[in-house]
Amino acid sequence: MTQPLERHTLRPHGVYALHGLTVLPANPDTGSTQPELIAVDAVRGYIIAVNPDTDDTRVLNPHNAADFIGVGGMTICENTLWFTRGDSIYFCNLDDFIAQRFITLPYALQGVAVQGGAIYVSCQKEALIYVFSRDSQKEITSFYAPGVGVENLAVRGEELWVTDTVEQTVYCMDRGTGSMHFSVLTPFSSPTALAFYPHPNQEEDLLYVAYAYEEPYIRDDPNAANPYQLTFRDRTFIHPLHVYHNAENHYTLSNGYRIEMTYTEELSPLDAVELKDFEWHIALPVDTPRQRVHGIEAIGLPFETRVIQEQPMAVFKFDHLKPFEARIFGWKAILDVRGIKYNLKPGDVSELPELPPDYPERYLVDNDNLAMDTDTVQRAARNAVGSETNLLRQVLSIRDYVYDRLEYGIKPHIDTPDVALKRGMGSCGEYVGILLALLRLNGIACRTVGRYKCPAQAELREVPMQPDFNHVWLEFFVPGYGWIPMESNPDGMGDRGPHPLRFFMGLAWYHLELVKGAKFESLMKDGKRLPKTEVSMGDLAINHVRFRILQELPPPGPTSPSDPTTNLS
Repeated sequence: MTQPLERHTLRPHGVYALHGLTVLPANPDTGSTQPELIAVDAVRGYIIAVNPDTDDTRVLNPHNAADFIGVGGMTICENTLWFTRGDSIYFCNLDDFIAQRFITLPYALQGVAVQGGAIYVSCQKEALIYVFSRDSQKEITSFYAPGVGVENLAVRGEELWVTDTVEQTVYCMDRGTGSMHFSVLTPFSSPTALAFYPHPNQEEDLLYVAYAYEEPYIRDDPNAANPYQLTFRDRTFIHPLHVYHNAENHYTLSNGYRIEMTYTEELSPLDAVELKDFEWHIALPVDTPRQRVHGIEAIGLPFETRVIQEQPMAVFKFDHLKPFEARIFGWKAILDVRGIKYNLKPGDVSELPELPPDYPERYLVDNDNLAMDTDTVQRAARNAVGSETNLLRQVLSIRDYVYDRLEYGIKPHIDTPDVALKRGMGSCGEYVGILLALLRLNGIACRTVGRYKCPAQAELREVPMQPDFNHVWLEFFVPGYGWIPMESNPDGMGDRGPHPLRFFMGLAWYHLELVKGAKFESLMKDGKRLPKTEVSMGDLAINHVRFRILQELPPPGPTSPSDPTTNLS
């Protein structure tokens, strides 16, 4: 079945890495009746025209493709093609593609966009976006680039739109001042270019984003002693980016997917265990501004839904569990999930009300082995914020402090924050523990969130997939506004920064919110949690988690049936 244009992935033929994207307007004088999407393959040097309906691919520069190898960015303005390569900006006529140098700068350049007499160009080395006069070739102004990766540019009216490969983000900025309007997460990693294409059936233009990266795969080599070998292959494609900016509530939604998630426990005890009259609690998915629960059903055994600590829980009741009894039980949920990016700025939180009365005893205390009374953790809490008093800057300073001192590594158990800080390595759970401790010691209410991420392979529809690990992150509370997400460790680059901000106040579509500030799973008897000394859940059962991506969701909007609520509390 053909996907609607706003959900159709374009896969041009014979290309390896698209690093430029633009639109050639229709020109009745040349027989062109509709706009064409133009892209450049930086590996082969092909400048191609792509049909958004059919993926039909035409090479426009067959005789001088070598001149465009290594292009960093590209745009078309008034029948002139502008592009960057190395440390220079070039331009050429679309009739002959003979490149002429416009200007050379000290460092390598990437993105380029042209609007009227202004030429915008990005430079990762200097973390700047320059603006040059098209007539005089002189610099008009410059402003800081919003991200830390390689950036590409597009202009729409008075807006400058920027992609960032590392940040997995598209930014909308004022093209005159460089001030940020908002940012939005992309559904795939490594966005390399963007362009606005006139939608044939709607007034709003389609925002296309190109992606280019290498993916690992298992190659079958029949001539090798070990025929199955790990290697890499190029992946590049173009996909529409959905953008719904809710200015009133300071967030922006992007592409989403309908996902089927199943969580089941398989009773497989290591030792003979007999229990009577107990309950098995498993957290259920929750509704949030970016996630909608469309239905939950039981697997294996019936359960009762009960709200415990504001968290919906599936409660399975057991009258008598006999030694080595075999059972499979759990739940299946259908969820709509989207990417979300909150666009709060430090000035938005300069004057805040007090925390709700019950929050200090719930979200500012050591209630999860956070070692908040140790000298190591208390010293880290002081050093992380220094003299900063703004809440957002404090949270970001704490995050970066932890990222600078920890490297990510998987461990069989979670140590307390003081131990993990001294060791300098931690799992996502240990990152969360340290962040919780440092935030709470600085008076910032926070809580854990999780517990799984769907494998980020949106193109695999109806294919059962299993996550490699469980995962937790956190939320911090902004009084008068609500809970804001922050990833625990994926933005830590391991090189002491600057660290990306993609998941600071943002979550990708593949984050599944199942539990907030409560235990994900527990065994209960007479209203109390069974101690591990009596029975360990890990020794009693094996959990199985499975995802199926069912479909991509239509673009969100205020009139969409799946439009998120604006209640952020």
